Amino acid sequence: MKKLILLVVAIVSFTMLHAQELRCNVTVNHQSIQGANRQLFRTMQSDIYEFMNNRKWTEHAYTYDEKIKCNILIKLDEQISTDEFRGSIQVQLTRPVFGSSYETTVLNIKDNDFRCKYVEFQPLEFNETSNRDNLTNILAYYAYVILGFDYDTFSPQGGTPFFEKAQSIVNNSQNAPEKGWKAFESERNRYWLIENVLNNSYSSFRDVMYTYHRQGLDLMAQKPEEGRANIANSLRDIQAVFRRRPSAYILQMFFDAKADELVNVFSKSLPDERNRVMAILNEVDPSNGNKYKRIAESEEL
Repeated sequence: MKKLILLVVAIVSFTMLHAQELRCNVTVNHQSIQGANRQLFRTMQSDIYEFMNNRKWTEHAYTYDEKIKCNILIKLDEQISTDEFRGSIQVQLTRPVFGSSYETTVLNIKDNDFRCKYVEFQPLEFNETSNRDNLTNILAYYAYVILGFDYDTFSPQGGTPFFEKAQSIVNNSQNAPEKGWKAFESERNRYWLIENVLNNSYSSFRDVMYTYHRQGLDLMAQKPEEGRANIANSLRDIQAVFRRRPSAYILQMFFDAKADELVNVFSKSLPDERNRVMAILNEVDPSNGNKYKRIAESEEL
């Protein structure tokens, strides 16, 4: 009996230390498709969940508590044929903040170029060297993007190997008939996201991901003023990217994830810091100007 217990403990321990990297919640919304087989979409959701969570994406060992929390929402707007669908995919990545119960949103991307074929009970297979299956190509691409940004927040440009894998998927998909993979189709798609991330001209953006999270948010529980100051300084690098290319996709992606958080962080700052930050934010992210007014309003409370 004792040997059996030790064996079970060993198996559980091995499983925990070699667990897959992602803890990905998956939702497939099919409300826009009338008269379809509802069971098919439940199976699709389950298959995508298994693909994201049960595949080993890296060579690193993860415990359960170290798994990366992310969400995928697929909204299907149209059933083109029996097994082909069109819609959008939204990808969110969250990260725990050291010394607190707070989780910060690192990514919040909505991709409107989602088109796939899905046959119920047919295994989802991903081939790194081909573009035969657009569904698994998209899912694998965003899995590597999630990993890349998560690693970037813990070590300077630590996500490079995963971004390069995402770039390989883009390169292999240049002949794909589906949209989202090619430069000329849009300024804000899967091609441009990974191009921006790996473009040396915008390398300071990835430095921001590390400084903002590891030297900023992670420090604020113990040293709020120092952590906040590091976040404020990191915004100067965002400003530099903006002045180099105002339409860079990574800028929209950053502020889609961070606008509300920035308001909360700097509402508690001193006037000089608050004014400097607001000047940068109003320059680089004017579309959220009304949100940033709340930073100044906090001074009046």
